[in-house]
Amino acid sequence: MREPQPQIQEKMQENLTTRNKLPKPFFVLAPMDDVTDTVFRQIVADCAPPDLFFTEFVNVDGLQSPGRKALLKKLQFTPKEQPLIAQIWGKNPENYFKTAQELIDMGFAGIDINMGCPIKDIVNNGCCCALINNRPLAVEIIKATQAGANGKLPVSVKTRLGFNEIDLSWHKLLLEQGLDYLTIHGRTRRQMSKDENNWQAIEDIRKMRDKIAPATLIIGNGDVASRQQGLELAKKHNLDGIMIGRGIFNDPFVFAQESPWPNYSKTQKLALFKKHIELFTATWRSERPTNQLNKFCKVYINSFDGAKELREKMMATKSTTDLVQMVGMPGLEPGTNRL
Repeated sequence: MREPQPQIQEKMQENLTTRNKLPKPFFVLAPMDDVTDTVFRQIVADCAPPDLFFTEFVNVDGLQSPGRKALLKKLQFTPKEQPLIAQIWGKNPENYFKTAQELIDMGFAGIDINMGCPIKDIVNNGCCCALINNRPLAVEIIKATQAGANGKLPVSVKTRLGFNEIDLSWHKLLLEQGLDYLTIHGRTRRQMSKDENNWQAIEDIRKMRDKIAPATLIIGNGDVASRQQGLELAKKHNLDGIMIGRGIFNDPFVFAQESPWPNYSKTQKLALFKKHIELFTATWRSERPTNQLNKFCKVYINSFDGAKELREKMMATKSTTDLVQMVGMPGLEPGTNRL
């Protein structure tokens, strides 16, 4: 691995001190596949940036394979999306080591290992949540990532309360690994996104942290819908940080001290969606399908007369050109000049 250039070395030092400059509590945009790409992160950054951004999760085994080029797009970012942590997943410790080495001089503020994704195919392949039941491999992966980062980037883990039931022995093991951050989603793998998020269990893990690894910052995650709610939860359970995922779909200004979104007009919402569509087109061109924008329709197209009908038309649209046209003239049929 080549030695980093002086400007990269300066960036490394900045990355290592980022966590020491974070407020308490700090707020984090959750990693969401096909959602928190560079385009949406830029939109969020312009609206109200969090204290930390996360990338989409990127497979290390794919990065170290002939499919590398396609996956590198998930690590694309601009200067405004900072500080940005790269979230990675996979099964081969050697590929974690190699990827961590490469991430050092890419400009990231840290590396996070996904040990929480509950998706069936991923778990059946022995990755993410499956590592809760394969602890020797989990530890090997953490150590390989830390070795690859070589003290130049913080290394963290995002996980759940357990596989089928709450299992604090799992979090004890993680805390013994010298992690910089540990993010806990307050449900088990079995619960997926069902049942109430268990903040008391997250507090129990934080108390364990106080005894085992005081330097590890604990981030709580799950069903946080507003900054105010996050502040209250952080105070009640004495957490270092709060991660917001699906809450961003209800309010792109969710990280603001006072969100203007409840007072946004139809015109303002459509203008923001148009900006998102145009940025998506300029960034990805034909590299990502237009239907990836469908999940964002509910972010912008809501709470005004005719929103449901317009949203349905937009989600059936096949090109970003037609989407921009519809946003500019709501009610216009795609590909026509007729209302």
